[in-house]
Amino acid sequence: MDKVRWTDQAVDDIENIAEFISKDSVKYAKIQVKRFFDITRILEKQNKFGRIVPEINNDKIREIIQGNYRIIYRIVSDNQIDIITVHHSRRQLSSNPVFNKEFDL
Repeated sequence: MDKVRWTDQAVDDIENIAEFISKDSVKYAKIQVKRFFDITRILEKQNKFGRIVPEINNDKIREIIQGNYRIIYRIVSDNQIDIITVHHSRRQLSSNPVFNKEFDL
């Protein structure tokens, strides 16, 4: 079983998403946050569940689509997955500072 670790950036992303949604509905903000954590549990058993991120084309950088969001993760080792960021699918990935710094998009 793989360990799924949430990076500070990914946690910040979720907090910002929840804050934005909660302006209209605290209930739906909580539901969306739960969905993020629920869907990533599959990575504990199937680390290649998500597709390869097309902009990066690296087998170790993958994503799970959850609604309008891309949950992007890295396969660090056979036993560890790092959730890198949660990114809105309507925005270009190149606008995400994590990817500009790390992958030079």
